[in-house]
Amino acid sequence: MQALLPPGWDPPIGYANGIAVDGGRSVFIAGQVGWNAQQKFERTDFVSQFDQALANVLEVLAQAGGRPEHVCRITAFCCDKPAYLAARPALGEVWRRRMGRHFPAMSMIFVADLLDHPAVIELEATAVVPAV
Repeated sequence: MQALLPPGWDPPIGYANGIAVDGGRSVFIAGQVGWNAQQKFERTDFVSQFDQALANVLEVLAQAGGRPEHVCRITAFCCDKPAYLAARPALGEVWRRRMGRHFPAMSMIFVADLLDHPAVIELEATAVVPAV
């Protein structure tokens, strides 16, 4: 996996502009919200839901033999831009605990609402698990 940075561009902070991957098994992970395995929300705060949603992404990925470093792309759908901006330092801590220093290509899209109430964040991901 190679992070792509065009010549002369400043490096992005916390994500990659693009990722190139050679070979492997493609894994596409549907939007995951901050609920537990029984589809119950234990917490409603932004950071806790992000933590659980990211854990859910990694749990699904593990079923394909994948690990955090195999994630190539994450798209986040968020209902509350001010809450996201205020939580950025805490989200960074969650990210480092779950993903380490791996920063895939990422997009953040702000939306009016999410299907599963009271979700405030939803993460979908694409990964490439290396061939054995």
